[in-house]
Amino acid sequence: SALEANGSTLLSMAPEAPPVSSSDPDEEAPTKGKAKRKGTAKGTAKGTTKGKAKRKGTAKGKAKRKPLLRELVLADLITLGNAATGTGAILACISYTTTHDESWLWLVGGLLVIALVCDILDGSVARWRHRHSPYGADLDSLSDLISFGVAPAVLAFTLGARTPVDVVVLVFFVACGVGRLARFNATADALMTDKGKVSHFEGTPIPTTLLLVAMMLGLARAGLVHDDMWHVDGPVGFHIPIVAYLMSGMAMISTRLRIPKP
Repeated sequence: SALEANGSTLLSMAPEAPPVSSSDPDEEAPTKGKAKRKGTAKGTAKGTTKGKAKRKGTAKGKAKRKPLLRELVLADLITLGNAATGTGAILACISYTTTHDESWLWLVGGLLVIALVCDILDGSVARWRHRHSPYGADLDSLSDLISFGVAPAVLAFTLGARTPVDVVVLVFFVACGVGRLARFNATADALMTDKGKVSHFEGTPIPTTLLLVAMMLGLARAGLVHDDMWHVDGPVGFHIPIVAYLMSGMAMISTRLRIPKP
């Protein structure tokens, strides 16, 4: 009929409803968030695992380190004997200043002779046993500085070389010993021979300062120390024996002096 026809026409003219999306954004957001949190959790777990592995490797590396005394070889122990006797000589000088007992001075001489023997033996023992430690060269230099640098300077100060000029010269003397030993360590490889020894010394070796020790002990024996030590008066007064310390320091750092090593 006409009414049915008109109703059909009206229905056909009505706008179609938009299609409903099968994926709701509110439903997708939790899914993406879960995936993101899952990835973050995996990354954190992975990073934690790597961190634990790294700490574990570090712990293993630390566990491999041995105590210092177990890493030292016989030659190093002899070198430490050098340092010990040099320190004993310094303490003996201090004891002399409080007691003025000359037996302390003879003890200084005896201890420094033992230090020289240790300094000669440590290298020979290392070559004989074919065993070296990574500390050998540094131990030797530090021990030599104590026994043949600081101890002779303390002895001169103990026996009366105490003017400002004397003190400056003694400090210069020790500093020259430091520089001498540092240069030797830096150039030893270049001067090394096939026998494992350096061919020559540049400048006088620091153990030659025992000649200064012998000179000061000779002055003490003759009673020419303290107020009786030879000296020059004036604004820059100094004691004559201190000149030998100045010359010794300059000889140690000289580059022109080349002394064959026995």
